[in-house]
Amino acid sequence: MPRAALADGGAAPSSALAPEQRGLAQELFGLPPPPPTSGWERLRALVRPNEVNRYPEETLNIIKTAVAAGFIGLFYGGMPAFISAKKQYIERSDGKVFYNQLDAVQSAHRAGIRGFVRYGWRWGWRVAAFVGTFNIVNTGLTVYRDKNAVTHFAIAGGCTGALFRMHLGLRGLAGGTFFGALLGIPAGEFQIVLQKLSGVTSDEGRKQKQRELYEQKMRAWEKNLSTTKSILGETDDVSGGKTEERISGKMQ
Repeated sequence: MPRAALADGGAAPSSALAPEQRGLAQELFGLPPPPPTSGWERLRALVRPNEVNRYPEETLNIIKTAVAAGFIGLFYGGMPAFISAKKQYIERSDGKVFYNQLDAVQSAHRAGIRGFVRYGWRWGWRVAAFVGTFNIVNTGLTVYRDKNAVTHFAIAGGCTGALFRMHLGLRGLAGGTFFGALLGIPAGEFQIVLQKLSGVTSDEGRKQKQRELYEQKMRAWEKNLSTTKSILGETDDVSGGKTEERISGKMQ
């Protein structure tokens, strides 16, 4: 998008200023940079905070989904372990002596909590890493190519599957890549269909937000520029008036 396209009449708002005034205004209120046009610039923008120290929505979504997946994995792996550990403790403590019934119940609960933490943590970090890796690859490809495609989901699934099966050797690496890509295709198609039904895809929404943010910055820049122009004009009028007074005083 050309920088002058957002100004009225197709010309930059600073063209009405004198060269010295325009240079001063450029120093005080630099032109806001246009949205990134290359793939690498868009990728760098994902890891850099903006003017208000906030990260892009895509980066925040990756973090949110990874955290949510971690909690789901925590309860998915922890709840069965809690029940199993509590049941095993009760079965193994037939001959154990407790002070009272409350002591027995608390001991069984402590055993269940230990099982919940042990196996819930194992499931939690694995699911969070799996979802985070998948979203990082998929979002990176989508932002770099500036479009949404099913192949991005397939590549993300293949990379994630290969990463989690590479410890099994070459066969595990190949199998993880194949099955990950195979599962990524229907997941991508399902998400793209949902986005189309909603009316706006993720890449269209991202472009619209970038365009609106750039236009907002340009309006603020034009406002600051017009304010600077009026201040400089008043300064020139005052200086001119003082010069005329000195000349008239000398003539008298």
